[in-house]
Amino acid sequence: MTTVKDEAGPDQPREEDAYALDRRTVASILYAVDVDDRGKLIELLEPLHPADIADLLEQINPYDRSRFIRLYDKEFDGDILSELDEAVREEVIAVLRPDVLAEAVREMESDDVVDLLEDLEEPQQETILDALEETDRHAAQQALAYPENSAGRLMQREIVMAPEHWTVGQAIDFMRANDDLPEQFYHVVLIDPRLKPTAQVTLGKLMAARREIALRDIAEQEFHTIPVDQDEEDVAYAFNQYHLISAPVVDADGRIVGVITIDDAMVVLDEEYEEDMLHLAGVSNESSLSDSVAATSKRRLPWLAVNLCTAICASLVISQFEAAIDRLVALAILMPIVASMGGNAGTQSLTVAVRALATRDLTGSNVLRVIRRELLVGMLNGLCFAVVLGIVGMMWFASPMLGVVIGTALVVNMIIAGFVGTVVPVALDRIGVDPALASGTFVTTTTDVMGFFIFLGLASVVLL
Repeated sequence: MTTVKDEAGPDQPREEDAYALDRRTVASILYAVDVDDRGKLIELLEPLHPADIADLLEQINPYDRSRFIRLYDKEFDGDILSELDEAVREEVIAVLRPDVLAEAVREMESDDVVDLLEDLEEPQQETILDALEETDRHAAQQALAYPENSAGRLMQREIVMAPEHWTVGQAIDFMRANDDLPEQFYHVVLIDPRLKPTAQVTLGKLMAARREIALRDIAEQEFHTIPVDQDEEDVAYAFNQYHLISAPVVDADGRIVGVITIDDAMVVLDEEYEEDMLHLAGVSNESSLSDSVAATSKRRLPWLAVNLCTAICASLVISQFEAAIDRLVALAILMPIVASMGGNAGTQSLTVAVRALATRDLTGSNVLRVIRRELLVGMLNGLCFAVVLGIVGMMWFASPMLGVVIGTALVVNMIIAGFVGTVVPVALDRIGVDPALASGTFVTTTTDVMGFFIFLGLASVVLL
């Protein structure tokens, strides 16, 4: 087998940075901004994807960002706006000239316009709405009337529909003659006379079939519609579960009002995953690298205060064994190991459980089996590390019983960690509390308190 050496130079992106902006390109762009060279700036940005330009705007400081936007001016388009982080997007909109902003918004798909509007304050919303044509403005206002985080907010209004009795030839002729088709679409939705979707045809089958073939004869066998008021998490789950590419959205009467595509559903899945990870760390899901120091500090302080309270609880447990620690200093040296191992094991079980709840793999039918598995995993891992710690305790402090005590305490705490790491998020989910948001505090507090109590309690009974 031949080994390929990494010969990339210091200025060449590593493989894992394949899609990162090249440092020399970024430096050239910033230099063009510094010298006020608009032509050079446009030349450098022309080959870049809007997502890359959005990344660049998020990474530079507010002063350079403002100069960049003013220099780029009319070249700034709606695709860049839709890719920007919410906090930076508001700042960019405030800097853009009204005519440039209006033109950028008019280029955006209806779902991107709604996504842009729902994160803005009312004065900025009015500015955007005024820039839209009457039909687009009405559609955006109607979408904003739907519940937040619902399919109605997520869908786009641009739909390619055809009567269910049409042939392939009729559908192709219609699309060729229509100037208002979406830039990207995957299906032609078949509708009945009451505008109720009955099936959909993929573009691949449509283009491969003969003109005289009826559309209903090449429609997909699997067909799903999305209620307009359905939560976007459920929409994303349906797309992931049933491998959907696009799905029509229907109102309470079953009439089609929009369509959701795979890219929108994947954005929701990504946001939910990111939110769970941030919540597990006790960080607000609205935090971003572009937030100010004051805003970031304000969001983190409450959770740090909660952690302070839990640390005090653990300290109170330790204080009950003050005399034992005074008589045997080794206890003070070894007790953080038991709590730390339990905390890490609990976090592992917690992360798996929270993710399984989010993907709906952990349900009432298998929860007991999962709890039993985590108990056995905790016991097995605890036994493995108990042997190691037992030997260390005996060799370090020349006390075989100390090794037995710390080994026993570790096994028990690892079992407890596996139990609470699974049960706590399930219980919180059952009572309607976000398990990602609140589980971490309960799990770490339990493993810390129980770890100290078991280890120091055993030591007091066996060694003193």
